[in-house]
Amino acid sequence: MTAKDFRPRVLVTKIGLDGHDRGSRIVAAACRDAGMEVVYTPPWQSIPAVVKLALEEDVDVIGISSLATDHLIVPKLMAALREAGLDRVRVVVGGIVPDNEQPQLFQSGVRQIFHPGTTLDEITTQISTYASEARLAAAETGV
Repeated sequence: MTAKDFRPRVLVTKIGLDGHDRGSRIVAAACRDAGMEVVYTPPWQSIPAVVKLALEEDVDVIGISSLATDHLIVPKLMAALREAGLDRVRVVVGGIVPDNEQPQLFQSGVRQIFHPGTTLDEITTQISTYASEARLAAAETGV
């Protein structure tokens, strides 16, 4: 596969009990329009379901949308991904994340937090970059 043939595979989802999905639907559509393969889930996903789907769909990036503190369970998702051997998968979070809660997410392995007002171009560019990193990491480790 050449770099030209590479299409990032992105899972856009919501974990926990937050049902606000407008932002995640917009980001999923922007990623699709940017040429990415997008797997989109409805709200209220469990961590095991997200890990299973990430494994089955061989995704490069998982985008988590949070508007109601569900970002606080992302560290549990990061641990579950590592346990499943999905260390190469990059995780980004979008939505409302208070400044004092961001270090916890970054320490768990989250690559970036997209705040309200971030442009769709910036989001899709960064996701594409993280997908390339994930694919390179997979090639280097043979996973």
